[in-house]
Amino acid sequence: MSSSINYYKQQKDTYFNLVQNRSKQMRWLSILRLAIFTLTGFGVYLSRSNWQVATIITVVGIVAFLYVLLRYNSIKKNRDFNRALVTVNEDEIKIASGDFFDRNDGLKHQDPNHFYSLDIDLFGRGSFFQFINRTTIPEGEHKLAAALKANNIAQITTRQEAIKELSAKAKWRQYFTANSSFVNVEVPEKTIIKWLKNYNPFLSKAIQWLPLLFIIITTAILGLTFFKILNPEFIGYWLFIGLGISGIYLKKINALSAGVDRVKDTFRQYVLLLDLIENENFTSALLKQKKKQIELEHKKASVIFKDFSRAIDALDNRNNMIGAIFGNGFFLTDIKNSYRIEKWIVQYGEKVSHWFDAISFFDAYNSLGGFVFNHPEFVFPEIKTDHQKIKIQDLGHPMLNKNKRVDNNLHINNHDFFIVTGANMAGKSTFLRSVALHIVMANVGLPVCAAKAEYMPVKLITSMRTSDSLVEDSSYFFAELTRLKYIVDTIKDTPYFIVLDEILKGTNSVDKAQGSKKFIEKLVASQATGIIATHDLSLCDIEEQLNQVHNYYFDAEIIEDELYFDYKFKKGICEKMNASFLLKKMNII
Repeated sequence: MSSSINYYKQQKDTYFNLVQNRSKQMRWLSILRLAIFTLTGFGVYLSRSNWQVATIITVVGIVAFLYVLLRYNSIKKNRDFNRALVTVNEDEIKIASGDFFDRNDGLKHQDPNHFYSLDIDLFGRGSFFQFINRTTIPEGEHKLAAALKANNIAQITTRQEAIKELSAKAKWRQYFTANSSFVNVEVPEKTIIKWLKNYNPFLSKAIQWLPLLFIIITTAILGLTFFKILNPEFIGYWLFIGLGISGIYLKKINALSAGVDRVKDTFRQYVLLLDLIENENFTSALLKQKKKQIELEHKKASVIFKDFSRAIDALDNRNNMIGAIFGNGFFLTDIKNSYRIEKWIVQYGEKVSHWFDAISFFDAYNSLGGFVFNHPEFVFPEIKTDHQKIKIQDLGHPMLNKNKRVDNNLHINNHDFFIVTGANMAGKSTFLRSVALHIVMANVGLPVCAAKAEYMPVKLITSMRTSDSLVEDSSYFFAELTRLKYIVDTIKDTPYFIVLDEILKGTNSVDKAQGSKKFIEKLVASQATGIIATHDLSLCDIEEQLNQVHNYYFDAEIIEDELYFDYKFKKGICEKMNASFLLKKMNII
């Protein structure tokens, strides 16, 4: 972590200095613009008696002013880009210090009916998503959330290689994030894709020649009028003819203009992101595949997007009243630009979804690559398929301070179940979430918080947080039974790793013990593997009846009227509970 923080501090200082430099240049260019304007005006005034000299001064002044203005806008764009890079690095430094609770928590992605997303602090305040998320595009955020919830055990090594490669491209990732931070998409990608796919052109191919014909005839009429061969009134007649032809398509052109006006910013802003992807060399299979997704044989996707943006901008000029009247009357500009847009939609409309998907993919995987870069001490689990087990050395929770957390070893064979007992606050729940998050991270392709890990890919399912619902008129106990039924049905055909925290909490002790034993026996009889935490020591007897069940515990000690925890995962059964002690200590009883 320290190496990444040093990198971010260095980058922040570099880009901050560039921002200062660009701001200084902008101030001088502003002064220069004012000077050019003033000198041009003064020169024209002094040469007012000689119109030729005044004209030359005016032309030179306008050219110089426009050049300085273009230069100013270019430097301003670069200043804003470097300012965004400063923000990117400041955010990383801030998050590394533990200050990230004001960021997007992704709570909208949480699903109480999902395999595990409700139980392991995947979303919400202080969640894993909030900690790793660096996406700037809504669809990228959805892709990142979907990756964390995918429960996908196929092609893990492929994802690992892609994430490793992106982690090493720190500068490229920051450029992508800085550019994407300017994206302000008003219309969701799905809406744009649907509109493009369902769009029906109203201009035929033959119509493309009409504007060209009109330009030729307009030029001829103006030339003949200039040489006094035609009466000037013919220009007016021709103008009305052009406006009449344009008026035939006015309603449909207005509808097209309104449609493209809503999407033009998206295409304009995505050009730079596509350009970054196209010009980067990727070696991992997944990244090469995603890059290939935006490649065409004859033209780059970024150029194609730029062409569409220019066509939209050209049609947008119809909002200028004078330009609209004379442009349509003499050159049929609305028809020409509308045909250009419709031709683009017909040619590329079906491919846009692939290009959008590639952009959102890199936006999501940027977060994953950044996570690896920020945690060089984490390890990529070695994927094992020849022997069925999960073996982790020094497993810890990835969001706990490494200087304070207590790491534990875990070795569990396929189809085994661990029953974990322990005193309150001894570390059971944290350990369970560490194991569950380890599986999620490993399946995504991320490194895990451990010194070493051997991992047999397995899907995860949990029941750790159950709540009643007044709205749905369901009791706590019924909600828990519903969740357990969901688990039983899910694991019928596919092996799962099950994490349970206290079974049947909503019933009495005797009934709970009997029901819990039957339920554990059913789980053991399935193809599942798992860990079950409980305060009910009677469940530990199952170890004597079933070879697949093993007892572990977390301990607590009372020394000189103070409670101490070592947070170590130990073989055996907990013999020291602390509820009564805590009640007395806090003067509750």
